[in-house]
Amino acid sequence: MTNLTRFDPFGELVRFDPFRSFDEMFRLPRMTYRSLPAEPEMKMDLTEDNEAFRVRAEIPGVRKEDIHVAIDGNEVSISAEVKKETEEKKGETVIRSERYYGRVARAFTLSHEVDDKKAEAKYADGVLTLMLPKKGGPTIKEVAVN
Repeated sequence: MTNLTRFDPFGELVRFDPFRSFDEMFRLPRMTYRSLPAEPEMKMDLTEDNEAFRVRAEIPGVRKEDIHVAIDGNEVSISAEVKKETEEKKGETVIRSERYYGRVARAFTLSHEVDDKKAEAKYADGVLTLMLPKKGGPTIKEVAVN
C-alpha cells in the first residue's frame, strides 16, 4: 500500500484562513508568560555619594555561605545558591509539594572603579548590604586658560 499524495499548488489558497495566525498569536504567549518569572529573583537598590557606592540586595532564604560577591575594577557581580522547599499537608496526605534549587545572579557596571581591599559585605534578615568605596585614582584637574 502506498501513501502518495498529489501536489496541488492551489490547495493552500483554498484552505487560506487569514485569521489563523492572528488567533495563534493570542494562544502561544500565555504558555510562554507562565514559564517566565514575574520579576527578578534578586531585587537591588544602588546609591552613590562622593566616597562610595552602597548596594542593598534582597536574597531571602539563602545562607550567607552560599552568597558570592566578585569585584573586578568597576564591575560587580552577586550570585547565590537558592534552595526553596514548600509543602502543604492535610492530615497525612501531601496535597502539594514544590521544590526549587538554582542560582540567582546579578551583575552591573559602576561609573568608578571600586577599591576592593576596603569593600565590605554584610548579610542580615535576607538583605545583603555592600559598601563599595571608590578607588582614589587619578583626578581630573582643570587648567585655567590665559
